[in-house]
Amino acid sequence: MTVYTPRRAARVLLVDAAGRVLLFNGFDPARPGHRYWFTIGGGLDPAESPAAGAARELAEETGLRLDPAELGEPVWSETTEFPFDGVWYRQQQVFFLVRVPSWQVDTAGFDDVERRSIAGHRWWSPDKLAATDERYYPAELPALLTRLLRPTAGVDRDEATC
Repeated sequence: MTVYTPRRAARVLLVDAAGRVLLFNGFDPARPGHRYWFTIGGGLDPAESPAAGAARELAEETGLRLDPAELGEPVWSETTEFPFDGVWYRQQQVFFLVRVPSWQVDTAGFDDVERRSIAGHRWWSPDKLAATDERYYPAELPALLTRLLRPTAGVDRDEATC
């Protein structure tokens, strides 16, 4: 029987003007061959709100500093179970959408675990992500991005192209 460590997390879908999401490429230190792409974010401190944790993780992992209030409300949530560095987690996580014209990623704020387990980053379009054979988390990410980045419903297409 697997014993899970409960964990709360906040994640950020950082999307540029081209509609691409920033993902990190990493691996589990206990399973270095298990490589995958994943969103910005991580575990929350005990009394930390999801927005405060998402803003903190965004600053640490990319150098982009935002006030937690600028993140708005979460756009999605899930509970996931996974192993990392020999520990099994049951993680309740929320996702925030942050749009930027562009961003030069600065990983100087990585902690020791991140420095040891993250090999790089890349901006992915939803279509390229859906078409890749590479592993990414969450599995629903291409569909989620497609839904979130869809032009606003109710806009008349003829007016929008004028």
